[in-house]
Amino acid sequence: MPNKRAALTEALKQRILILDGAMGTMIQDFKLQEQDYRGERFKDWHVLVKGNNDLLSITKPEVIEQIHRQFLEAGADIIETNTFNATTISMEDYDMASVSKEINLVSAQLARRLCDEFTAQNPDKPRYVAGVLGPTSKTCSISPDVNDPGYRNITFDQLVEAYIESTLALIEGGVDLILIETIFDTLNAKAASFAVEEAFERCGVTLPVMISGTITDASGRTLSGQTTEAFYNSIRHIKPLSIGLNCALGPDLLRQYVVELSRVCETFTSVHPNAGLPNEFGEYDLEAPEMAKEIIDWGKEGLINIVGGCCGTTPEHIKAFADGLAQVAPRPLPELEVRMRLAGLEACNLN
Repeated sequence: MPNKRAALTEALKQRILILDGAMGTMIQDFKLQEQDYRGERFKDWHVLVKGNNDLLSITKPEVIEQIHRQFLEAGADIIETNTFNATTISMEDYDMASVSKEINLVSAQLARRLCDEFTAQNPDKPRYVAGVLGPTSKTCSISPDVNDPGYRNITFDQLVEAYIESTLALIEGGVDLILIETIFDTLNAKAASFAVEEAFERCGVTLPVMISGTITDASGRTLSGQTTEAFYNSIRHIKPLSIGLNCALGPDLLRQYVVELSRVCETFTSVHPNAGLPNEFGEYDLEAPEMAKEIIDWGKEGLINIVGGCCGTTPEHIKAFADGLAQVAPRPLPELEVRMRLAGLEACNLN
């Protein structure tokens, strides 16, 4: 597919595209143990690696393949690579920064192979691979030390370097687009976006970019303090294919912010909420039919262009979304007044 952005843009004008669900939730169902994560290659690794889900693309690829396949069978148009924590920065938690590039590469290749398989079976429904860049385990704008507000444990340039390496590997692996997701710190998102553009320039390829932020709680703000509109104003100059929201909240609590995003966003919108809030056991109780009812309402109200699921969502959720939205028209792109749109923690729009 020579022009990914043109193809995706045309598809988004025709229908609401379906993103996949929660990789981590699905992995938990396999009840994998430390030796499963290690495999033969890392059997003598000097730190514990259980919980390093991205490593499974190397040590248990059959598990990741099975999960991707289930979401594709459920009707997902876009599947996300198993690379949410695969930057060198996040992999340092397991002393595995040196494996980061390989994880991104093999994760992209695995997803690519499956999407090509499903597209070949039904060319009228092409499947796309989103190369995922997660937020990393560090934040560029907030001190991790309450006693030292000016302290930072990561720099913008360090984030850029890590994101460039991951992006280049994802591109080499054959992704169709880049998804910068679960952004709780807008400065991290800016570093990721800058890195993606640098990677495009280095390899002579330009792919569509999706950006998805996270409203962390009922305050209606990201962790770094921005409202939905302020977050949008801060990144709109990047001109991504879509801007969206994901994680942290269930669809009921996220709804008002989806409405706000739909109102201010000049490009396509994406949303992939959690299956409600976690219960006392850290599990998610919102079943597919109940969650789909809310999602379908969003579609009928003209709020969304891309929708999927985050924590707690399964192929059953994705199938319910896909079935319920099959005949629902996508959100039309609004024509907004030309204004100077600035942002601190709040949006500032000037005539």
